[in-house]
Amino acid sequence: MSDSIVIIPTYNEIENIERMLRKVFSLPKSFHVLIVDDGSPDGTADKVKELQKEFGDALHLHQRSGKLGLGTAYIAGFKWALARSYAYVFEMDCDFSHNPDDLVRLYDGCAVSGGDMSVGSRYVKGGGVKNWPMKRLAMSFGASLYVNTLLWLGVRDSTAGFVCYTRKVLQTIDLDSIQFIGYAFQIEMKYNAKQLGFRIVEVPITFIDRELGTSKMSMNIFNEAVIGVLRMRFTRVSRRNQSK
Repeated sequence: MSDSIVIIPTYNEIENIERMLRKVFSLPKSFHVLIVDDGSPDGTADKVKELQKEFGDALHLHQRSGKLGLGTAYIAGFKWALARSYAYVFEMDCDFSHNPDDLVRLYDGCAVSGGDMSVGSRYVKGGGVKNWPMKRLAMSFGASLYVNTLLWLGVRDSTAGFVCYTRKVLQTIDLDSIQFIGYAFQIEMKYNAKQLGFRIVEVPITFIDRELGTSKMSMNIFNEAVIGVLRMRFTRVSRRNQSK
């Protein structure tokens, strides 16, 4: 039994899913994986079911009926993990923009360095991006500056989606109060953790733009973050009722 579960939301990731899973399961540290698939018509979930025969209890699948949003996929995954005994819960993309080798470094950021939450950061020393157009880089970096100006978050890569949470963080945040499902979801989770007194550490990573499949990024997702940050600024963070 691993102490760590990696949650990977998928929609039409047939080109990447098998290669990603084989890479994660080949790492020197043991990780379990939960795929949250939003009804991919390309057979992503069927491929996961096929691979479950090989990887057994290390590979799990949660199927949903349609595209319900990134944030809701992660919330479903968090609740699934909390119902089990995992001590560390990870977020990661399926498209290799997040290097699976960095999972171990994110784990160490919490398990060794004492972080309550570790973030794979493009914007700290040693981090960076690869194969991104300048417009997208400027938009992402500008978003993090905007977030820190309004929220005083103190996290340079506030929109990062490569994250390790300790169990305590996810038990304490009121997951049912999380409002956003797109780009702003990542900011909201970090803001909640910070406001509730948890220590966030940033681990330098190199983000690589996807080579296969289609990007899920859109201007609507980005606009949600712009408006969402303003709403967060004037919204009180909720602590989970431990009697739930």
